Amino acid sequence: MLKRMLKGLGLTIFLMTLLSGCGTSYQADIKEFHDDLLGENTYIFTPEDDAEQVKKTLDGLYQKQESNQFGKERYAVLFMPGEYDESIEVNMGFYMQVAGLGLTPDDTKIPALTCTARWLSDDPSNNNATCNFWRSVENMNIGSNTVWAVSQATSMRRMHIEGNLYLHDQNGWASGGFLSDALVDGIVDSGSQQQWLSRNCNWTKWMGQNWNMVFAGIGDNNAPSGTWPAKEYTTVENVEEIQEKPFLTYDSEKGYGIFVPETRKDATGISWDNEVKGSFVGMQEIYVANPERDTAETMNKALKEGKHLLLTPGIYSLTEPLVVENENTIVMGLGLATLEPVNGNSCMKTADRSGIKICGILFDAGKEKSENLLEVGYDASDETVQKEVPVLLCDLFFRVGGASMHNTEVENCVTIQSSHVLGDNFWVWRADHGDQVGWDKNIARNGIVINGDYVTMYALMVEHFQEYQTIWNGDYGKTCFYQCEIPYDVPTQDVWKSQDGEVNGFASYHVAENVTHHEAWGLGIYSFNRDATVELHSAMEVPAQPEVKVHNICTVMITGNPGISHIINEEGKAVLTGGAREVICEFENGEVVR
Repeated sequence: MLKRMLKGLGLTIFLMTLLSGCGTSYQADIKEFHDDLLGENTYIFTPEDDAEQVKKTLDGLYQKQESNQFGKERYAVLFMPGEYDESIEVNMGFYMQVAGLGLTPDDTKIPALTCTARWLSDDPSNNNATCNFWRSVENMNIGSNTVWAVSQATSMRRMHIEGNLYLHDQNGWASGGFLSDALVDGIVDSGSQQQWLSRNCNWTKWMGQNWNMVFAGIGDNNAPSGTWPAKEYTTVENVEEIQEKPFLTYDSEKGYGIFVPETRKDATGISWDNEVKGSFVGMQEIYVANPERDTAETMNKALKEGKHLLLTPGIYSLTEPLVVENENTIVMGLGLATLEPVNGNSCMKTADRSGIKICGILFDAGKEKSENLLEVGYDASDETVQKEVPVLLCDLFFRVGGASMHNTEVENCVTIQSSHVLGDNFWVWRADHGDQVGWDKNIARNGIVINGDYVTMYALMVEHFQEYQTIWNGDYGKTCFYQCEIPYDVPTQDVWKSQDGEVNGFASYHVAENVTHHEAWGLGIYSFNRDATVELHSAMEVPAQPEVKVHNICTVMITGNPGISHIINEEGKAVLTGGAREVICEFENGEVVR
């Protein structure tokens, strides 16, 4: 059986046979919980491993990553299916992905998992999780109450929590976040979370509210009752269309592979409670990349030959973009695999092809200016992407500055040219702290530009860009949950004016005048004027069209002055003092309905 195979030579013979013909050469060598296939930055545990040694290894990894906010290390921690010793607890640090390798979460049972926030200080009462970025957990059963105190650039997917789930560390500040396809046997307590999207989940009860809590496709009618302005809850009963993130799995007969869940329509609740629907992609179809060995040239060669691409953990410096040209190609990162441009190139661009899937990657800006870090559909024409087979973009994070020893610059972090695209959990961030951060040091005009039609975004978070955070030029776009802080470091009002210098500031969310259909649910746009006294005239700009609709949008003045004068266009009250929050509940056809 699998457990026994993993303990000895049986696995070596099995994997050498399985992986012959793969995109990467393989020489089996099982030592210190690694294998040559997935590299030294991927740990692989089995239920039969010595529990004390597993615990020691996990504790050492956490100590290394606990406060490593801008470090270069990247790690994936993978658990083979089975039930693990009661002493095993996983503590989550920066740039860690922890995942089970079964087909469902209940195939891999871990006693405990924790993500706390006290790394910021030796003071045990400091529970501030607002910088708990860049980490993910998926596809496991956790047999106890679980603390998941996180903010942006994190994901908890395809999980079964047998106890309660706490999205905060003893009510310390937190600014998340994203939960999807998860079953929680007890309550979910959001505590101090400023905002959150829960999509296609089941739980017994939700507790907690703050500025902007959004629930989409919650099963068993268990989304909390109430809505704005009385409650900070936005509920979307059915998720119109979604495809869950592909994930690495291990089959006792087929070996390693990537499982691709089917697209669901009008989805409520979790995807894995009954029959698990989808397809298995074997390793013979996948090129396994290693940051110590591979270049843009070697990876592009594999992609051109029709391989899928699995990026093992690490940082990949690219002298040219990775080019994805074939339909249904999967490019998936493990352990927050990171792409950075060297020559002012983009990190990745995709052709306008159906079924492309880009998942689990951090895009970092480089020293030379890039027009885009990611461009989706660079050759977009008249709806090349089929409606029935959309492009999928999930757990994609973009960063300009913070981790660099040099200045960085981009025009846009990501541009989507293709139509029929599903986006699921983005954090697009011009750094407000870290190294080489300042108005003239980490230069980035816009966060995300969407030119394609029929693009739907779940959990779109975009922050601190110097002009527009989000530009939406395509028609029939939809956003379910939006979070944004406008730039902290505007030096003067004179340098921060839009529309030929006539309007103070740049709206966070700008929908072009030619758009006739657009809809958004649950938006929070916040101001913190750290370095100067400046005004943002309007947080959101939309055309006055009958089918342009906004459901529940708030502005918040965190601190500073004078703040944000209007919420949408010329409508909505100003936020001018620290802590002020104003809302529009329903906006349609250029008017406030409620």
